[in-house]
Amino acid sequence: MDSLKKVGIIGGTGPESTVDYYQSIVTKYQEKIGTKEDLPELFINCINMYKMFDLLMNNQTQKLIQYLTDAVKKLERIGSDFVVFSGNTPHIVFKEVQQQVQVPLISIIEETCLKAQEFDIKRVGLLGTIFTMENDFFKNPFISVKKEIFVPNQSEQEYIHRKIVEELQNGIVNTETKNQFLNIINEMVRREDIQGIILGCTELPLLIKNKDLNIFSLNTTDIHVNKIVNCIFGD
Repeated sequence: MDSLKKVGIIGGTGPESTVDYYQSIVTKYQEKIGTKEDLPELFINCINMYKMFDLLMNNQTQKLIQYLTDAVKKLERIGSDFVVFSGNTPHIVFKEVQQQVQVPLISIIEETCLKAQEFDIKRVGLLGTIFTMENDFFKNPFISVKKEIFVPNQSEQEYIHRKIVEELQNGIVNTETKNQFLNIINEMVRREDIQGIILGCTELPLLIKNKDLNIFSLNTTDIHVNKIVNCIFGD
């Protein structure tokens, strides 16, 4: 089908979620097209998440913008019709990168915000890397549509970030870590009366499933992939 769009994926942030993106896109594409004997045309450019984290830790924002812009331009040159970051953290410079490239970028944050509006969630919690939780790039779209968004306290944030980097981004799923994450979510329900939780790191669904929660779960990976597949078909 010549009318189908080609998606470019900035992967490696981290590798586990890149694999999940690929498999999920293929599965949802085949469901939509109605056959398992067809595959979407996509390109993956894996960057180094440790370099990205290092640039963020050292406040080298301009270098990060250039690093991600160069990665997107490679996908642009080989024919991608649109590009996505397969991670939440790179969205910290999403707008700046979009200004540097011609190809449209599809935001995981905007799509998650739309889903929160669809569910009419007014008070929502946010889990992710320390960069996602302590900065405003994820929070601002929610605040702009009158949503209240909350993050864990400082010690909880540090614990979550450490476990994401040391375990989840290496494909390690630990039961004790899962229980601690669920305890943090339950504490946020108690403290902030949140109605939903954003799994704002694309590795978090490896650990936390819908059945584990008594509140709405906004799985950013799943939300993003649904939008990506719709865009492949031009929807």
